[in-house]
Amino acid sequence: MTITNEQLTGYTFLALLYEDDYFPDHVLDKGTAILRALCERIEAERPADLTALYALTAVATGAFNDLEAEFDAAGSEIETVAREEIGEAFWVIATAYGFADADPEELIAEREW
Repeated sequence: MTITNEQLTGYTFLALLYEDDYFPDHVLDKGTAILRALCERIEAERPADLTALYALTAVATGAFNDLEAEFDAAGSEIETVAREEIGEAFWVIATAYGFADADPEELIAEREW
C-alpha cells in the first residue's frame, strides 16, 4: 500500500538521525519502514478515536523496541536525540491524520528506550 496523505508522501522520517553517522542507515531504514507501515495501517483502518490510534502506535512502538537490539549490534543506541526524533515522527503522523489532540507521550507509551 502507498501512503496517500499529502503531508506524508514525501516526508523524510528520522531525517536528523540520517545526518549523524552514529546512527547506522540500515537500522534507520528499518525504523522508517516501521513509521511508513504505521501510516499505511492508519489509512487502512481509519481509527475513529484516540484509543484506536494509540492501539496502532503501540504496535509500532513495540517494533522500535525490537529494533533497539539492532542499534546496539551496530554500535549505536536509541538515546536522547533518537528518542526525540522518533517521538516527533509519531507526533507528525498523528497530526497529519487529524489527531492534533493526541498526547505525544501516549503515542509512544510502550517504549522501552
